[in-house]
Amino acid sequence: MFHKEGFKIIFIALVIVIGLSLLANVFVENPTIRGGIIISLIILLLLILQFFRNPKRNFLMNPDQVLSSVDGKVVVIEEVFEKEYFNDKRLQVSVFMSPINVHVTRYPVGGKVVYSKYHPGKYLVAWHPKSSEENERTTVVVKNNAFGDVLFRQIAGAMAKRIVNYAKVGQEVEQTADSGFIKFGSRVDIFLPLDTNIKVALNQKVKGGITVIAEK
Repeated sequence: MFHKEGFKIIFIALVIVIGLSLLANVFVENPTIRGGIIISLIILLLLILQFFRNPKRNFLMNPDQVLSSVDGKVVVIEEVFEKEYFNDKRLQVSVFMSPINVHVTRYPVGGKVVYSKYHPGKYLVAWHPKSSEENERTTVVVKNNAFGDVLFRQIAGAMAKRIVNYAKVGQEVEQTADSGFIKFGSRVDIFLPLDTNIKVALNQKVKGGITVIAEK
């Protein structure tokens, strides 16, 4: 199963791979070189397919838990001053996604979207300390009954050039529902109240909509 954001790219890639393979079959006489070209094109197509995969999962939604928005590895757990929306201190948990991870972004909690904003910016590597404030990014805040306002931020990495954000202010959203997609390597930051009980550790691998990031 593939995410809808990948349909156009997958179709274009498929056409290109088929076209170049046919051309190689006609114009490249050396069978070893011809085979190498075709195999390389097939590998490229498979990489694109795996990037846009959207596997079915059995989500266990819990109003007293914050679930990971994405697949990846926890790279930051720290107290920070969040200045875009809260203007006070929050616990930040950041998950880095490599190009081989599933890149669907999911709502970490359910509730009402009270803030949603896109910011154009740079394309620093996603683990860079300043990427959260300087890279292309979107900021979404969901008002949740258990945790209050929960902010999560999609951040483009050095490879990611386009962030898709579905969140609209005033919208009621469910935990684990699709909130967007980041095309190629990236990161998601979640900002939580200081008294939140964090349930993950640095360098831990997490799954979107499955792994518990925090709980009351």
